[in-house]
Amino acid sequence: MQDKNIRKPVNPAAGKAPPSASELTVATYNIHACIGNDQRFDPERTVSVLLELDADVIALQEVEHHNMDGHDMLDYLANETGLTAIAGPTLLRATRRYGNALLTRLPVSLVNRIDLSSGGREPRGALEVMLDWDGGTLQLVATHLGLMPWERRLQVQQLISLFEPEIADTAVLMGDLNEWFLWGRPLRWLHAHFQAIPIRATWPAKRPVFALDRIWVDPRAQLESLEVHTSPLARMASDHLPLKGYLRRSDHRNHGP
Repeated sequence: MQDKNIRKPVNPAAGKAPPSASELTVATYNIHACIGNDQRFDPERTVSVLLELDADVIALQEVEHHNMDGHDMLDYLANETGLTAIAGPTLLRATRRYGNALLTRLPVSLVNRIDLSSGGREPRGALEVMLDWDGGTLQLVATHLGLMPWERRLQVQQLISLFEPEIADTAVLMGDLNEWFLWGRPLRWLHAHFQAIPIRATWPAKRPVFALDRIWVDPRAQLESLEVHTSPLARMASDHLPLKGYLRRSDHRNHGP
C-alpha cells in the first residue's frame, strides 16, 4: 500500500533527474511556515529559496501541511520544486497539520516516523527514511528538537539509537536541533557518535550567531563540506538560514569503522 504521506510532484520535470553519481547535496531548512522576517506569508519566496539550494534531499521544519485556502502546503512545495515530498507532521488537528517534512530526488525505500515528544511540551518528532543512492543505501533522519535542555537530552538519545552499524552505507542526521549550548551534552553525544563537524551559524537569518541547524554524516569522510546559504532571499524568507552539506561516496561501501 502506498504511503499517503509520500507526495509525488505533479510536474516532476521541474526538478532535475535523481543523482546517479557518487556526489550528493543535502540541506536542512526551517521555513518558519513560509513567514519571513518581514512578517509576510510568502510561499513563492520559500520555493525560490528551495530552488536556489538545488539540493538532492532537503529536510524541512515548521511546515504547515494545510495552510493555503484548503490546499496542502507540502503538495505545493513538491509541485513547484519537482521533488518527492514526505510528510512528518507532529501537531495533528482537524484543520491543521504542522511539523517536519522531506523533499527528495532519490528513490524512497522506507519511511519511519518517530515520536520524540516529552510530557507537557510541544510535540516533536523525526523522519527516518531509507534512500537509494549510487547503488547503496542512505539512512537519513530529519528532525526538529525541543526548546528545553532536558527535552533535547532525551531526544538525542533516541535519535542516536536509530543508527546501527551495517544498516546503511551512509547515515545522515540533520535538522533544527535548537541547541544553544556548544558544550552541552546533546552536542557532545552527537560529536562522539558521528565525529565533529564544522560549526556554521544559521540563526537569526539576518545576522546569524547560533548554529541551531546541523548536518552529521557517517562515515565522516563522506562529508566534503558544509556551507550556509546566505542569498538575499534566504535572509528574508525565514528566521533561519538553510544549511547545505556536500557528500561524496567513497569506494569503501561498508558503514562503520
